[in-house]
Amino acid sequence: MREAAALLAQARRVVIFTGAGVSAESGVPTFRDALTGLWRSFDAQRLATPEAFREDPALVWGWYEWRRATVRRARPNAGHVAVAAIEARVPGAIVVTQNVDDLHERAGSIAPIHLHGSLFAPRCSACARPATTSDEAAEEPDDGRRVPPPRCAHCAGLVRPGVVWFGEALPTAALEAAVEAASTCDLLVTVGTSGLVYPAAEIPQVAARFGATVVQVNPQETPLDAVSDVNLRGPAAQVLPALVHAAWGADPA
Repeated sequence: MREAAALLAQARRVVIFTGAGVSAESGVPTFRDALTGLWRSFDAQRLATPEAFREDPALVWGWYEWRRATVRRARPNAGHVAVAAIEARVPGAIVVTQNVDDLHERAGSIAPIHLHGSLFAPRCSACARPATTSDEAAEEPDDGRRVPPPRCAHCAGLVRPGVVWFGEALPTAALEAAVEAASTCDLLVTVGTSGLVYPAAEIPQVAARFGATVVQVNPQETPLDAVSDVNLRGPAAQVLPALVHAAWGADPA
């Protein structure tokens, strides 16, 4: 911890790279754990595809409505707050996240880069324009599972979730911004990610290849151990506030 705190306190260009483990500590199920209740009989990897949406848009939209409702009930945890505190302490610090929730924003982070899109940024499946949806979503759709998606106000196409599905490329602008940040930072802190989901898992490796120090926060060993200079074992909600305190002598606000 002392070594990581010294590195953080001295860093001038910091990237905080977060994964599902951070949000899981707020009670948001990880992707593969997200099938509960009426959804247990489904395969998440089959629901999260363009093909599934074409075949049964109401089924897929209903599942994502349930996921959005789950996220709305969640609250940012101390790890999210600590990430925002690092941003406040290090001008120009950049958050790159694989999470599709808005918990970083609600904790005070400014414009995190969402590599896998966002549950709260739906778009038209036909013309790709951003779309708006109701702020109200049922925990479980009344008819069991299916909720017809809304129509685009511009072209009447079906509105789809604004997330990256299996078989789709990451958003070009987000990926380019993340790679640029990783290749120019002097410290990358990777938090709560397995290091198994590509191409996002390349981001810490890019930082290491360009000479940055990599600090990993994770309860378990991951493939990113190989590129991490310092490994802090433990949950983000405990380790990150302690790291901020050790670096600057103040608790995250």
